[in-house]
Amino acid sequence: MVPKFAAFFVPLIVPTSIDAFGRSLDARFEKFFATPLLAGSSTFCVTLGHMRMDFAFGKTGLMLELPDKFEYHQLEARSAEALQDWEGSLERALDAPIGTPGLAEMARGRGSAAISVCDITRPVPNRVTLPRIMERLLRGGIPAEKITLHIATGLHRPASEAEINEIVGEELARQYRVWNHHARNLDEHRYLGETGSGTPVYIDERFMAADLHITLGFIEPHLMLGYSGGRKLIAPGLAGERTIKVLHSPKFMRDARTHEGSIAGNPLHQELLEIGRMARHDFMLDVALTSAKGRGASSVLREVSNEGKREIAGVFAGDAVQAHAAGVEFVSRVMLELIPEPVDAVITTSAGYPLDLTFYQAVKGITAAQHILKPGGKILLVAACQEGAGAPEFAGMLRGAPGAAQFLEAIEKAPVVVDQWQMEKMAMVARNVGLLFYVPGLPEAFYEKLWGTAFRTAAEAVDALTAGLGAGARIALIPEGPYVLAKVARAA
Repeated sequence: MVPKFAAFFVPLIVPTSIDAFGRSLDARFEKFFATPLLAGSSTFCVTLGHMRMDFAFGKTGLMLELPDKFEYHQLEARSAEALQDWEGSLERALDAPIGTPGLAEMARGRGSAAISVCDITRPVPNRVTLPRIMERLLRGGIPAEKITLHIATGLHRPASEAEINEIVGEELARQYRVWNHHARNLDEHRYLGETGSGTPVYIDERFMAADLHITLGFIEPHLMLGYSGGRKLIAPGLAGERTIKVLHSPKFMRDARTHEGSIAGNPLHQELLEIGRMARHDFMLDVALTSAKGRGASSVLREVSNEGKREIAGVFAGDAVQAHAAGVEFVSRVMLELIPEPVDAVITTSAGYPLDLTFYQAVKGITAAQHILKPGGKILLVAACQEGAGAPEFAGMLRGAPGAAQFLEAIEKAPVVVDQWQMEKMAMVARNVGLLFYVPGLPEAFYEKLWGTAFRTAAEAVDALTAGLGAGARIALIPEGPYVLAKVARAA
């Protein structure tokens, strides 16, 4: 059984320098890597022979029959215990945050407030956190008509009315103005200058016009930034297309430090922190979540304390650098999963709905799995992809893509095209491993362009993955895909 950690919110002592925090975190990883695995110390378990396993897939889950002859290594998302008093923890986090005055105090003397929230692809418990934020803003003297909510879509499609009701709750959607961000409309952004490395910074004008800037998100491993949350709700969430293109250019994407679980020296992380300072990121509230108790729709958290839902395991509020660092430290401590040696093959997912709505998002399952695979190994991705490929730019690029190596060469010096970064990350994996896909929602016209082989049935995909593997080959099973932060233990 996995050890459970209870994350009660208390003021935490965190490094004032994010670099110092990152170095301490990496040092702790090194200590873990040099320590033998202890029986019962993780969710890592081994099964020999035939087995059945349920994988997160769309809203329903997917049961796979797995043949015998192989050694299966099941990697479940490590999870903290749900907070027994999440309401009290949330209240305390907002009233005694890390590195800032309480939120109500911060609201005093301010005429308006803008709150950036995730779009439909992220399972954030806004319905229980937002009312408590609103109560403090009102208590601090900001009138309701001067409080706005901003869906941090980045370059994703705008949220529909039904999705806005799901994201913030029907009552708040009626009471407050909720705006979708439109990254492609340059005239809706304020130019803030350039970062030290030359990134032009355009941020949503409606957000910038407010006196108090707040973000609301959650922290999980991220394929480029190391971890999500915090600064990501400013950029790329509310950034203009010109800014987003630079942030997702080969300059950052091909840096060896831009991957899941990487904070120390991650240049993209540093860039977003700088943009956050330029945009006056005043206050953040991020949560850590438990793993889903089931598959598919159970990965959607819009309410808490419901059976099968992901629940609040930690609350981190206050200064955008210090509070986020505290949240990352907690999540990394809880989630890091070590296996003794690389595996021959992996079956993974994109964690089910809502993250596997599109193939664009599903790529995250592939990038997260690469870290535990032998060179030349195979990855099978199963993802529903109910909405197909993704945005038109990504779909067009996928449809016309050359081979992975040719694609990487073609974009290295060329102007950045919207959504090329997801293709770039997938191509970097495809150069070294074999990719297989069961993605039934993706139109078959795309299959021959996937830098791997796509199958019409899950059974065919499993058969293809295991074909050619010798008896006793090691296959990792990752039912919740990118929600598992897995690495290979290194010898001391």
